[in-house]
Amino acid sequence: MNDAIPDAFDLLVCPLCGQDLTAREGSLRCGAGHTFDVARQGYVNLLPGDARPGTADSAEMVRARTDFLAAGHYAPLARAVAAAVPAECGTVLDAGAGTGYYLAAVLAECSGATGLGLDISKFALRRAARAHPRARAAVWDLWRPLPIRTGAVGALLNVFAPRNPAEYRRVLAPEGVLVVVTPEPDHLGELRALRDGMLDVEAGKADRLASGLTGSGLFRLTGSDTLTYAMDLPPGHAADAIGMGPSARHTEHVAGAEAFPPVVRVTAAFRVSRYRPEPAGA
Repeated sequence: MNDAIPDAFDLLVCPLCGQDLTAREGSLRCGAGHTFDVARQGYVNLLPGDARPGTADSAEMVRARTDFLAAGHYAPLARAVAAAVPAECGTVLDAGAGTGYYLAAVLAECSGATGLGLDISKFALRRAARAHPRARAAVWDLWRPLPIRTGAVGALLNVFAPRNPAEYRRVLAPEGVLVVVTPEPDHLGELRALRDGMLDVEAGKADRLASGLTGSGLFRLTGSDTLTYAMDLPPGHAADAIGMGPSARHTEHVAGAEAFPPVVRVTAAFRVSRYRPEPAGA
């Protein structure tokens, strides 16, 4: 990593005592002596030993997502996410980073920024830690208090991931931006018609999620755009689109490529929303 750009691990605090963590000889250590080893793949696991992975993406889900994203099917969304982040954001936190695909897109556009991806799946973070030279990654459960210094984040990405409004407000700088991506109701609708057991996107879900952020008095909505386009998916990528998402946990088995016609035209539909923190005491 460029010595002129701060290391994204500098955003982290010890999840046990709250002190700053310092990188030393392949590990992160705090002043109280708590030590967390950095895996050879480049990520650090900060979760306590009794933590459960819950809905963490499996190795097969990560493989499906990697293949699907590498084909460029969500490249327009990655560009939209990057465009929503100010070029001088400084530090980027991707909460629910997965393989780091969107974090890498932001860092590619923000040449002076450093990025940290949090996710509960170690399989995903093995890739996220290498998604970009200025990216780091840490295993963490987003429902817990984040092991991030207060006010240290310039931009926070939340793409198809859980939201923890109070913690997102705490870690964002006063001038920071929260970028949230949610699926629209017609997203992947054609695949749901072909494959029983896929989860629907509830009508009005994005509005309810937005209310959870603004109704708390923690954030204000500053802009929201929809992005809709058609994807022509070969059978293998149609199967990956199911296998990489939450529907993979709710079907008896994920359909293989043989279950689809030679080309499946599928709708991609997203909402990209931008929020700013409300001033403290507002």
